[in-house]
Amino acid sequence: MADVHSKATRSYNMSRIRSKDTKPEMLMRRFLHKNGFRYRLHVKDMPGKPDIVLPKYKTVIFVHGCFWHGHEGCKYYVVPKTRTEWWLNKIGNNITNNANAERLLKAAEWNVIKVWECELKPAKVSETLSNLIIKLHLTI
Repeated sequence: MADVHSKATRSYNMSRIRSKDTKPEMLMRRFLHKNGFRYRLHVKDMPGKPDIVLPKYKTVIFVHGCFWHGHEGCKYYVVPKTRTEWWLNKIGNNITNNANAERLLKAAEWNVIKVWECELKPAKVSETLSNLIIKLHLTI
């Protein structure tokens, strides 16, 4: 099945997708800062370049987009009907890279917290952020 957009339109659409400072990530950062947690962002020399690094707690937080990271069973993870094989390969590589980064971080004795985009939607955000605080206090 051919793409429904022209090459130029598709290129523009893809260029607008952010890998940093996404809405879910910004929500998480504002919440952490408001609650007294200080962190570093996108530390390049750490496996997977975590979205948020809390050195004091030896904890990293990955804020995963449900589509881009293949959140199984999530309504936001729908495989596109065009270029399906390409997308499955792309998302599969993201999943593999996530697992490798998590394994390496845990081997280095870092706590790894994964937060999915769908967990930061209005219906679940309060519960998700409360659970995050509990997890962080358990790491002290």
